[in-house]
Amino acid sequence: MVPTPGTAEAAALSDSFRRFADVVPLMMWRSDAHGHAIHHNECWLEFTGRPLAAELGLGWREGLHPEDFERHAGIVAEAFGSRVPFTVEFRLRRHDGVYRWLLDTARPLVEDGRFQGYLGSCFDITDRKHAEEHIEHALAEKETLLAEVYHRVRNNLQVMVSLIGLYGRAAPDACRGSFEALGQRVRAIALVQQHLHEAPHIASIDLRDYLHRLASGLGQLRRAGRISVQVEGAGNGLVEPRTANALGMIVAEIVAECLDATAEHVACAISIGLDAAAGQPLCVSIVSGVSEMAASGRPNVPKLGPRLIAAYAAQAEIAVSGDASPTDPLRLTLPPSATAQ
Repeated sequence: MVPTPGTAEAAALSDSFRRFADVVPLMMWRSDAHGHAIHHNECWLEFTGRPLAAELGLGWREGLHPEDFERHAGIVAEAFGSRVPFTVEFRLRRHDGVYRWLLDTARPLVEDGRFQGYLGSCFDITDRKHAEEHIEHALAEKETLLAEVYHRVRNNLQVMVSLIGLYGRAAPDACRGSFEALGQRVRAIALVQQHLHEAPHIASIDLRDYLHRLASGLGQLRRAGRISVQVEGAGNGLVEPRTANALGMIVAEIVAECLDATAEHVACAISIGLDAAAGQPLCVSIVSGVSEMAASGRPNVPKLGPRLIAAYAAQAEIAVSGDASPTDPLRLTLPPSATAQ
């Protein structure tokens, strides 16, 4: 009978190592310098349900999942070539025929300057892998649902803009300014929703990136080239969609109020600052102004900004102070729960 590769080396293992390996409550293995298994402990053998002789050499690889075989071999071969530690995830067939995910961590063994092989240990991570797959599936379903909701919201907002435009054109001259302002606000709402939907991670919105994109869009939505919105400050943060939506609506309202209050030829400038000091609530400050004095804004347009801003802030439990003037900036302090994990 031709001995299984690794049999001679297995026989040479010290009794102390065998006793140690067999009492360790996790799967352990040891290989020779050629990558052939020379020992699997009792925990490993209980998992596979196979005798030690069948697992020695390359025999244990019979239990590898076919889809993981080449990937596992490549990672191990590269590590052996460089004689460096490695970690690899793979599926191994259990004694009942079920494949389980294992996390295998191994380190090279060097004795008296000579490479002797590898010593590795395995943890069953099947439950974690299933949880990750469930989360990925749930996120995919959420993204699909959000896309459908956004599509419906966008269509409804377009209908609303059309209706407002029809009523505005039929309204008396004294009322047309209000209808136009309302239509612009609905367009701004649509823009807020668009940029939320386009965020790379809908569950945790990068506030700086989101406000940058939104500000650029708002600056072109009306009176293009005559309004600038700058996002400044060293702070940053990830926030939940509800909070990002409220802040987006507040910024859109500040822009609308600035435009409503100034003549068409006047340039408006709005500055947004982010302050995320360590251990402190995330704070957003907004200053609105004009680059030159305006004779007047649009007539017959009601000033609803303060009430709308207060309503948007209340929806996301954001504390509000100030009026967005250079001497008294609008300060929006987010609750701790607004920060996304």
